[in-house]
Amino acid sequence: MEIGRHIDALERAGLDFVDAAEKAGLDAPVPTCPEWTVRDLVQHLGYVHRWAATYVRECRAVILTDDEEEAAVGGMPGDADLVEWFQAGHTALVDTLRAAPPSLDCWHFLPAESPLAFWARRQAHETTIHRADLQGAVGSIGGVEADVGIDGIDELLMGFYGARGGRLRSDSPRTLAVDVTDGAACEGPRSWTVQMGPSGAAISRGAPAAADCTLRGPAGELYLALWNRRPADELVVAGDPAVLGVWRERATIRWT
Repeated sequence: MEIGRHIDALERAGLDFVDAAEKAGLDAPVPTCPEWTVRDLVQHLGYVHRWAATYVRECRAVILTDDEEEAAVGGMPGDADLVEWFQAGHTALVDTLRAAPPSLDCWHFLPAESPLAFWARRQAHETTIHRADLQGAVGSIGGVEADVGIDGIDELLMGFYGARGGRLRSDSPRTLAVDVTDGAACEGPRSWTVQMGPSGAAISRGAPAAADCTLRGPAGELYLALWNRRPADELVVAGDPAVLGVWRERATIRWT
């Protein structure tokens, strides 16, 4: 996906996030974020947006200290102003990314073609997934377009778990294949291989010669399922479902 497309996806997801937050109410539980309320999630994502915008706006080359991060984000508002506070931070992030030069040089934490490409991509998916969380708190989760889904699967598998696969341990070697069935005109890979074993996982693009379990379906559905935001009921699960169970149990991304 192009940087501009990531920013557009970020903008749309943020608007949908606000709509879901207003419908749910701040005290509503968020089923896909256990022990969190809508309030917690609005605070979290509003914080993340301000944190991310600081690196881009200031061309920050090193990670913020705790004190610098607290100053960049500012104080947390009360309930009456919380959604408006979120909207202001979201708008500022979108505007900051759109105004940033392609040559932007700043700190980032996953491999990317450029720092700007990283921040646009990461915030697009951060916001899209949390949009799904809040929509789930209201009722049904909206769909994800094929290009966003393909790109998000690739970021999750190759970005997060490509370098941090130690959590994905299996007592015996098991292979999970992930296959996208739509988005033929979209850029990017359409299959991935997750090889799990006692020491963690090795992940690559492309289909394996053989797999213990294959998860197959539309990109948007696969994306939400791999982020554990939607069950795999509407996807094709071929082979041993216990392999998918290992993913469900151990594939977690934590904010630290």
